Amino acid sequence: MLQDYKPHEIEKKWQKRWDEEKIFEADPDNREKFLITVPYPYLNGNLHAGHTRTFTIGDAVARHKRMKGYNVLYPMGFHVTGTPLVGLAELIKKQEPKTMEVYSKYHGIPRNILENLDTPDKIVDYFTVEAEKSMKSIGYSIDWRRKFTTTEEAYKKFIEWQFNLLYKKGYIVKGSHPVKWCPSDDNPVEDHDILHGEEANIVDYTLIKFKYDDVIIPCATLRPETVFGVTNLWVNPEIEYVKVKVKKDGDDKSEYWIVSKRTYTKLQYTDKDVEYIEDVPASSLIGIEVENPVTGDDVISLPASFVTDEYGSGIVMSVPAHAPYDYLALKDMYDKNLSEYGINKNPRDIQFISLIDVSEYGEFPAVEAVEEYGVVDQNDSRAEDATKAVYRKEFHNGVLKENTGKYANIEVSKIKDILTQDLIEQNIGEIFYEFSEPVVCRCGTPCVVKMVRGQWFLNYSDPEWKENVYRCIDQMDIIPSEYRNEFKNKVDWIKDKACARKKGLGTRLPFDRQWLIESLADSTIYMAYYIVGKFVQENFTPKQMVPETFDFVLLGKGNLEDVAEKSGIDKDILEQMRYEFEYWYPVDLRSSGKDLVPNHLIFFLFHHVAIFDEDKWPQTIAVNGFVSLEGEKMSKSKGPLLTLNDAVDNYGADISRVYILSNAEQTQDADWRSSGIEATKKQIERFHNFAREILDSGLSQNKESELHQIDRWILSRLQHNIMDTNDALDAIKTRNALQNSFFFLSNEIKWYQRRGGEKLLYDILDTWVRLMSPFAPHICEEIWESMGNKGPEFVSLAPYPEHDPELIDNAAELGEELINNTLSDIEEIIKVTKINPKKIVIYTSPEWKNESYKRALKMHNEGNLNIGNLMKDLMQDPVIKSYGKEVQKFVQKIAPNITSMDREKFDKIYNADLDEESVLKENLGFFEKETGCTVEIDNADNPQYDPDNKSRYAAPLKPAIYIE
Repeated sequence: MLQDYKPHEIEKKWQKRWDEEKIFEADPDNREKFLITVPYPYLNGNLHAGHTRTFTIGDAVARHKRMKGYNVLYPMGFHVTGTPLVGLAELIKKQEPKTMEVYSKYHGIPRNILENLDTPDKIVDYFTVEAEKSMKSIGYSIDWRRKFTTTEEAYKKFIEWQFNLLYKKGYIVKGSHPVKWCPSDDNPVEDHDILHGEEANIVDYTLIKFKYDDVIIPCATLRPETVFGVTNLWVNPEIEYVKVKVKKDGDDKSEYWIVSKRTYTKLQYTDKDVEYIEDVPASSLIGIEVENPVTGDDVISLPASFVTDEYGSGIVMSVPAHAPYDYLALKDMYDKNLSEYGINKNPRDIQFISLIDVSEYGEFPAVEAVEEYGVVDQNDSRAEDATKAVYRKEFHNGVLKENTGKYANIEVSKIKDILTQDLIEQNIGEIFYEFSEPVVCRCGTPCVVKMVRGQWFLNYSDPEWKENVYRCIDQMDIIPSEYRNEFKNKVDWIKDKACARKKGLGTRLPFDRQWLIESLADSTIYMAYYIVGKFVQENFTPKQMVPETFDFVLLGKGNLEDVAEKSGIDKDILEQMRYEFEYWYPVDLRSSGKDLVPNHLIFFLFHHVAIFDEDKWPQTIAVNGFVSLEGEKMSKSKGPLLTLNDAVDNYGADISRVYILSNAEQTQDADWRSSGIEATKKQIERFHNFAREILDSGLSQNKESELHQIDRWILSRLQHNIMDTNDALDAIKTRNALQNSFFFLSNEIKWYQRRGGEKLLYDILDTWVRLMSPFAPHICEEIWESMGNKGPEFVSLAPYPEHDPELIDNAAELGEELINNTLSDIEEIIKVTKINPKKIVIYTSPEWKNESYKRALKMHNEGNLNIGNLMKDLMQDPVIKSYGKEVQKFVQKIAPNITSMDREKFDKIYNADLDEESVLKENLGFFEKETGCTVEIDNADNPQYDPDNKSRYAAPLKPAIYIE
């Protein structure tokens, strides 16, 4: 007997049973395999709702495939390398107030335990246990024999093997490259190390060297071609400037530059030797005339408070013809007294210089855009819109004018690299790297772009390597499909990436042991290690994981006897490892959050194509969106945060699973709201209560007995639910899958029972409990056990429902649609008119309309339905023709309705031979029960009682209604 619904009791019971029976431990057999992986979590906190979404999607897919007959492996590991755990341990050791508050309040760590997590090892030990407990508490079908952390010695051997291989293939190089750098940690930072600015890119500005006497005044720009239109420079009177001596790496000559103090700090991280000379008052830089190094023109410097030292040199070149902000700033200074800066010139007299020809604008695009957008001054928010419009149109459609010399007629979109290279060769320009937005390390230090010398890089810019990645993307599935171009774009833009650091946890670079391998670089092919890791735990020590072991097991290289002798591993075990790798690989589905597309998922592809043969390349990548909490972005380090533990503790595993899976689709972002999960809780409780009612009623399987229309209807609808759920899960559309398997089906069962349907309720429950098992496995196991099924002991291992086309009954579906719609129309009329009905007459469509409708359907099926063709055909029939203008009105109504139908609805109507009058008469009792009055069915061809002439409105599938 099914007991009261107590989610936590039920869930613990079934988790214990699954664990005892080891039903999710997967080993090779004769079934088709399915290897699904999700990103192993980084253990600097408890798992949160973002993990819950990604991992639960993975688990639902894994459970679905398992029930479909696949041999499914869903493994899990833990990521702990890099600097975040070192930084967290230091903050806890200092008992930094914010950290202690966040980890006790949001992560739910008791204060007495938190205070002792003062080393990285203690943090790893604590969160490894907690993460596994959390994942088990929500019911993930993981094979836990394969778990590992990325600091285990055997895993380090695996990473060393991988990096030696990449190094030998020429994919790891040493050189100088711009990297995100934390001055405090004295280390490059990657996405896992960043507190703010995870999305920031390194942008290459062009520094143009304006001259003032023997000093260089560099100005940074993303549009070097506009140097031909410079009319003045902008200097902020409030910024602190300095004179520095700059010597480029490998160059004998020095230059003196004037830049902001902040820029001086940044320059120290470039490939230049920079020496401070003296402070330079901003006032001494305003009103001077400097030489444009490209045109030779002298241009004046003017004061501007909008200039920031956050980007570039703190001094900006002004191009008012093509830059709305420059135009507005200059316009705001017209007729102002600038004598305090020693300037007697009126900015109004400055002549604009037009250098780009673009069809959408005249000579001065900036001026026109400002007028078009109604921008008042430089502080007006619409100035940004005007700027974007000008830059976009000039970039895509602009061509340089004759006054740009040899660059005339070159498209703006193609000029930057050409011109910048020329400026560098003439020593009047340089590259200067900046972030696209501020970046802050997890330690709290603002990061800089550093040109690292002697750094190790993964040579992702290698054209041949990229070409293989493109090929991999072309032949694999990307879900959703529109992300395929996103992946290719990321491959287009990816540059060499620093792969080693000096600080943190991780594996030593095998060919240069002073460096540690960076935390994203060691997380690229770990899916292969899941297969190896099981044997490491069961059979031998990390020391036996010599390079030859990995060569043999993962690549099929080497002689078995030699590898056994070299490693000390038994030959049978080596052969078994090789066999299991061949069985399980490649990864069939990698499911991940969309934030990992530009980094981890791209690296995942690069490393697979570099190391493995083509038949081992990944098959599918699925991407899902983020999760917010009550509309706010979650943060592990700052809050707010909803942990997986909190969700399960408060609502139970199944309710949490169904809610997060039904909240949003694929790359849409989900928003966890208390009102939403409370509604889901009630739905799950109704599901449980329905099952208990059926089991308590003593009903049993009854599919073979005589079926009425409502029984045929529910069986037919159930086939659609089954088919659509399977299709949705294959496409990783969990929201759509739950709509069909749970919410829609729940409403259809309500209608079935309302219509007096009963005999198939047990059969429906048998299907429903299997249909829902991937989403809410615990409650489904409980119901399955209570049903006493003679099949598999666990519903998790039962066959997933497959639709039976023979049970799809268009006539039954159309008949129920007719009944439902007719009842809804009656209820709506009563509601609007406030009539207390004594008698209701329902008039079915006259024969001439039925015949006209059938002919219209036939024409549409043959592809030639239009009003003219239909009228011509109908006028051949004397009976139909006799209805004159009524026919034309009817045709004008039905033709567009039919042509706008989706295919499923059209097929249902076209293939169903529905006798509407018989259907309605058979269900007179239902209408009378629902309306509480006498109901009659009449035909509009010869109505027996029609005081208001309502029958004239009757049409196919739309009876007319008279209420007395």
